[in-house]
Amino acid sequence: MDNFHNLIVNRRSIRRFTDTAIPAEDVSLIIQAGLMSPTSKNSRSWQFIAVEDRDMLERLSHCKPTYATAISSCKLAIVVCADSTKSDAWIEDASVAAAFIQLQAQDLGLGSCWVQVRGRFAADNQPSEEYIQEALGIPETITPVCVIALGYPDEQRRPYDTEKLKWDQVHVDKF
Repeated sequence: MDNFHNLIVNRRSIRRFTDTAIPAEDVSLIIQAGLMSPTSKNSRSWQFIAVEDRDMLERLSHCKPTYATAISSCKLAIVVCADSTKSDAWIEDASVAAAFIQLQAQDLGLGSCWVQVRGRFAADNQPSEEYIQEALGIPETITPVCVIALGYPDEQRRPYDTEKLKWDQVHVDKF
């Protein structure tokens, strides 16, 4: 992208991906973006798990009964986790990192979809966090916050219409 505004106008959730592999150097840049995201008091409470294995991607797509199917067709999923013992802002730290990952992916011409995990449940009512912890061998102190599904888009999404921004939800000096 030629500038940040165009990047955010064009970043849309992509849920269908092609079979084209993501080059290793692009995967590295995407992970670097997460590693460079700001954290509370420089705690770096986040942890990332890059998943490319087809069987594991399919398994992760069942972390909740709806809105996780993008994981099964993506080429790479990054599970964004955080250690709640490192910072009281661990959720925020992980969320900012996930956003950086998505923006870097967009800049590389990739699509992405945030799949919420924290506070969600699998089909058998097991917490989605536990489902993913068990699937990936994540320690109990590390909580999955979301899964970012990544790949080359196999669908077209219109850019945001900046004429429809909700300026009435912006307040100056007081509510």
